[in-house]
Amino acid sequence: MRGAVMVAIAATIGNLLQGWDNATIAGAIVYITEDFDLGSSLEGLVVAMSLIGATAITTCSGVISDSIGRKPMLIASSVLYFVSGLVMVWSPNVYVLCIARLLDGFGIGLAVTLVPLYISETAPADIRGSLNTLPQFLGSGGMFLSYCMVFGMSLMNSPNWRLMLGVLSIPSIIFFALTVFYLPESPRWLVSKGRMLEAKKVLQQLRGTEDVSGEMALLVEGLGIGGETSIEEYIIGPADELADDQEPADKDKIRLYGPEEGLSWVARPVTGQGSLISLVSRQGSMVNQGVPLMDPLVALFGSVHEKFPETASTRSMLFPNFGSMFSTADPRVKTEQWDEESLQREGEGYASDAAGGDSDDNLHSPLISRQATSLEKDLVPPASHGSVLSMRRHSSLMQGTGETVGSTGIGGGWQLAWKWSEKEGGDGKKEGEFKRVYLHQEGGPGSRRGSLLSLPGGDVPAEGEFIQAAALVSQPALYSKELIDQHAVGPAMVHPSETASEGPIWAALFEPGVKHALFVGIGIQLLQQFSGINGVLYYTPQILEDAGVEVLLEDWGLSTESSSFLISAFTTLLMLPCIAIAIKLMDISGRRTLLLTTIPVLVVTLIILIIANLVTLGTVLHAALSVICVIVYFCCFVMAYGPIPNILCSEIFPTRVRGLCIAICALVYWIGDIIVTYTLPDLLDSIGLAGIFGIYAVVCVISFIFIFLKVPETKGMPLEVITEFFAVGARQVAAAKSE
Repeated sequence: MRGAVMVAIAATIGNLLQGWDNATIAGAIVYITEDFDLGSSLEGLVVAMSLIGATAITTCSGVISDSIGRKPMLIASSVLYFVSGLVMVWSPNVYVLCIARLLDGFGIGLAVTLVPLYISETAPADIRGSLNTLPQFLGSGGMFLSYCMVFGMSLMNSPNWRLMLGVLSIPSIIFFALTVFYLPESPRWLVSKGRMLEAKKVLQQLRGTEDVSGEMALLVEGLGIGGETSIEEYIIGPADELADDQEPADKDKIRLYGPEEGLSWVARPVTGQGSLISLVSRQGSMVNQGVPLMDPLVALFGSVHEKFPETASTRSMLFPNFGSMFSTADPRVKTEQWDEESLQREGEGYASDAAGGDSDDNLHSPLISRQATSLEKDLVPPASHGSVLSMRRHSSLMQGTGETVGSTGIGGGWQLAWKWSEKEGGDGKKEGEFKRVYLHQEGGPGSRRGSLLSLPGGDVPAEGEFIQAAALVSQPALYSKELIDQHAVGPAMVHPSETASEGPIWAALFEPGVKHALFVGIGIQLLQQFSGINGVLYYTPQILEDAGVEVLLEDWGLSTESSSFLISAFTTLLMLPCIAIAIKLMDISGRRTLLLTTIPVLVVTLIILIIANLVTLGTVLHAALSVICVIVYFCCFVMAYGPIPNILCSEIFPTRVRGLCIAICALVYWIGDIIVTYTLPDLLDSIGLAGIFGIYAVVCVISFIFIFLKVPETKGMPLEVITEFFAVGARQVAAAKSE
C-alpha cells in the first residue's frame, strides 16, 4: 500500500499549510493590532477573513470537484496559497491585508474540503482512517513550525508580521509541484465519469499490483444512489460439484458469482439469528436495541464490528480457504491479462458493438463474471444495443486461476458477489432477476468452519467448509431496466459514461440514505466548531497572557508575547505524539470509540479552566493550571474530535454526490468557525474566559450525547458498503415511523 500512503502524505501538504497559517495569524495578530491600531471587532475581522474566504469557496467547491475532478481543485488550492502569501507581504494597509486573507481562505477551504475526500477515495478500506488522520498530523506539524518561527521573530527588536505571513508562499510551491506532477486523479471520480482505463491505471499505481479488477467492480457498484436494498442471510458452501453451466438442483438454493473467472458458490437463504438479521423485525423495520433514542443505524453498524473488534482487513474473512471454497477456471484455459477495450462476447449472448481501441467509449467488457444460464440457452441472443455492458461467459474483471486471495475481498471482511435467479412468469416464460450482493461472515473468527450446528436446517453438514453470512442485496448500479424490456435475455448493464452527469445530482440529496448521512455529517461538524477548538486555537497566545503565563518563564527574561508563543509551540509539539497514537488506533479502536473516550476529558479540562478563572488562586497556580488544561484539551481534541468529523463526512456519502455533500458539511463547519472566531474577542470582553469555557463545556456534553445516539462506527468498511448501510437503515427507520 506504499503508493496510497505516499499519495496521502503528498495531498496533506495542503493541511500543513492550513496549520501554518492558523498559528502564524495567532502570533502575527498581536503585532498587526499594534501596527494598524485595530479595535477588537476589526481585529476579529482580520482573523476571520480567511474563514469567510473558506466559507465562500466551499459553497461551490463540492459541485465543481464532482464535475472537473479532485486534482484540479487541489492545484487551485496551492496557487491560492502562493498568491495570498505574496499579497500579505506587500499589504500597505488593513484592507489589502483582508483581501490577502480572503484569498488565503480560498486555498484553505479547498484543502480542508477536498483532502479528506481525496484520501478516502484513494485509500484501502483497512487503513483509510489512519491515512485520513494525516491531515491533522501535518496540520499540527505546520502549527509547531510556525509557532517556532513566530517565537524566534518575537525576540527581535521589531518583529515583522508581514514576513511572518509571507513565508507561506515558500511551502506552497512544494504543494503546487506535488499536485501537478505527482498526485493522480481519484479513481472513484474517474469511474463515475466512465474513464475506466485511467481509473484502472491509477488503482494499479496506488495498490502496487496489476490485478485491480475486483476493486474496479466495486467502484462501479458504488455509482448507484438509492434503490431497494434488503438484508438477507445465507449458508454458503462450495460449488465445486457443479459444472459451470449447471444450476443447483435444490430450488431453495441459489448460485452466487464472484468477480473472478469461474468463481461461484452455492448459497441457501435461511432465517437465522445473525447479527444483522436480528436487527430487522418481520415487518422489515429496524428493531430498537434497548437504548432509548439511539438511532438503530448505530446498532446496525455495530453488529458488524463486534464480530471483528480488533482490526479490519483487506483480505476477505469470509473465505479463508480460497482454493477449496470456490470452483475456479479450468487451468488449461489460457487466461490473459484483462483487456477491457478488446473483449467481445464469445459464443452465446450479446456481441460488442465495438472492437479494439483504447477509447473509453469502446469499453464494452463485462464488469462481472457469470456462467451461462438456462434462460440464455433457451433463447436466441439478440443483436448488440448501443453501449450495453453484458455478461460474457468465462470473463470477468479478474483474469487468472483464482490464486490471489486478496482479489476476492473488498475490505473489512466484506465480499462482493452477484446472483442471477430465474422463475416462471405469468405467461409461462422464464424471467430473470439480477442482484448485487455484499456478503459479510456472521460469527467470530473461530466459527468460520464447521460452525453451523446451531443454525436452522439439520441437513447442513457439521464438518466442512460452510459458513453463515449476512448479505446486503440490491440492484446493481448500472442495471438498465429499459434494456431488459427491449432484450429479455440475461442482465444488461450500461457503460458508466452513459450514466455520468455533467452537473450535480441534486435529486439524490433527497434519498433517505443521503439525508440521513447529511444529518450525521452536519450535526457533528457544527458541534465540533461550537466546542470551541478554533476559538481557543486562534487566541491561545492571548488566553495564556490573560492567565499570567509569563510568571512561569520570568527567569528566562522573555516578554509576555514571547512566553505565550513558546508555550503554544510546546503545546503543538505535544499534539504530534497524540495524533500518532490516533493514527494507530483509528482503524483498530474505531472513530466512535475514540470520540466517546476523549470528549469527557475535554469537558473535565474546560471545567477546571472555569474554576481556575472563578476562584482566586495564586498567580503561579493559576498559570500552571491554565497551561496544563490547554495542553490536555488540545492533545485530546486532535486525537479524535479534530480529525474524525472530516473522516466521517468523507466516508458516508455516495460517489456521485460525495463532493457536493462534503461541501455542504464543510459549509456548516466554516460558518460555525466564523461565528466562534469573530465573536470570541467580544465574548472575552463581556463574559470573560470562565463564561466562554462554560459554553464550550456544555457543547461538548451535547456532542457526547449526539455521537452516542447518532454516529455509527465506519472503521474498515468499504465506502460503497457504508453508503449502502445508510440507505437500508434510513428506509427501515422511515418504514417504522410510517407504521
